[in-house]
Amino acid sequence: MQQLQSIMKPQNLGNKLTPHEAQTSFKNWLNEAITNVNQSQVNSQKMTEKVVRGENVDLHDVMITAQQASITLQTTVEIRNKVIEAYQEVMRMQV
Repeated sequence: MQQLQSIMKPQNLGNKLTPHEAQTSFKNWLNEAITNVNQSQVNSQKMTEKVVRGENVDLHDVMITAQQASITLQTTVEIRNKVIEAYQEVMRMQV
């Protein structure tokens, strides 16, 4: 969610980026966002494994971690769907 908020902040328009710099910046942002989604999934899996093994873990913490991972993944999928939809719309435009 923090990544989403950071990309939505108004950017300093006086600071023009070259296309290569913009591409690199977006690539880095996207890579970091996907890494964070993966990390939340891994954390959820580790907490679930601890419960299964009978370790001393609060069940509500496990459920909260699982819900956070689920919501993060669902948000990522919806963003992907919107990006694909926008791309398809641009491709349908007449030149």
